[in-house]
Amino acid sequence: MALIKHACLLLLVLVIAFALQIIFFSPISPEILELPSTSSSVSVPPSNNQLQEVIKLGEGFLPGPEDVAVDEKGTLYTATRDGWVRRLHRNGSWEDWMKLESNTLLGIATAKRGGLIVCDCEKGLLKFTDDGVTVLASHVNGSEIKFADDVIEASDGGVYFSVASTKFQLHNWNLDVLEAKPYGQLLKYDPSTEETSILLDGLYFANGVALSKDEDFLLVCESWRFRCLKHWLKGESKGKTEIFIENLPGCPDNINLAPDGSFWIALLQVVSEGTEFVHASRALKLIISNFPKAVELVFSGIKKKATVINVAADGSILKRFDDPTGTVISFVTSAVEFEDHLYLGSLNTNFVGKLPLK
Repeated sequence: MALIKHACLLLLVLVIAFALQIIFFSPISPEILELPSTSSSVSVPPSNNQLQEVIKLGEGFLPGPEDVAVDEKGTLYTATRDGWVRRLHRNGSWEDWMKLESNTLLGIATAKRGGLIVCDCEKGLLKFTDDGVTVLASHVNGSEIKFADDVIEASDGGVYFSVASTKFQLHNWNLDVLEAKPYGQLLKYDPSTEETSILLDGLYFANGVALSKDEDFLLVCESWRFRCLKHWLKGESKGKTEIFIENLPGCPDNINLAPDGSFWIALLQVVSEGTEFVHASRALKLIISNFPKAVELVFSGIKKKATVINVAADGSILKRFDDPTGTVISFVTSAVEFEDHLYLGSLNTNFVGKLPLK
């Protein structure tokens, strides 16, 4: 009898210890993730398999080309997981252009005066030229920039870039999804003063950024809110922020201006089918976050498809391209239009995709 009592007491102690571990030592303090409304007024074209028609550029030596950019000469750039910035010349030849000891290079943008502006999760905002690499911004308001994500340069030289999260980093970004709190920022680097300022704070995983054709407003994607925000830079609404598009059929990643003034947005299926219940329970997310294998299981299905949409300047969806099974390309993170082709970046491929638009 005494043995049973001791066993029960030990079990109770273990349960209490487990509960305390979950409550007080969890890496997250979660909120409910608000999924897109099923009664949304946003008209979304049906899924298709058009992304299965992509041509594979540089297959085999471009590990995880998250973003792509094309300069005025038609040279294509991409940053890969091995720290290389590689470029594809007009004649079809690839060049290993610049190397950085980093596997966390993300968003890139061509600079108006030559070179490339690059977001690095560890070092901040960088500029690559033939002469080497320069750190443009590593801190803002005294705090280190740890998750620089995407970037665009304005015609006046101002550089707008996003910080996905001030709490989590690239290696544990999925905990940011589970926590579902607004740790993202939109920053501006002023080259004339070499100072960095915060334009917007409290964003739900600030991701892609893009300027409008007239540069009167800036768009920033909030991945965990399934929406993009419009921040006015000029006119009567200067300084104001409003919703550009919401209730998207996926989490918006990078966004790029198209030649006609519309925007290309890559969508990620971060909430896999069948895992919605996880994101609706704080208690369940607390438990799961303590076990890396459980976190991995929740997000195991996110790289099985690819979606890209084309959105007009008024926020209406014009086109949609998919690979619904990830047969040819999956986990597309960026889409850039150049000379009637769409160039696609992905963290789950070893090539850049090229899709004819005509």
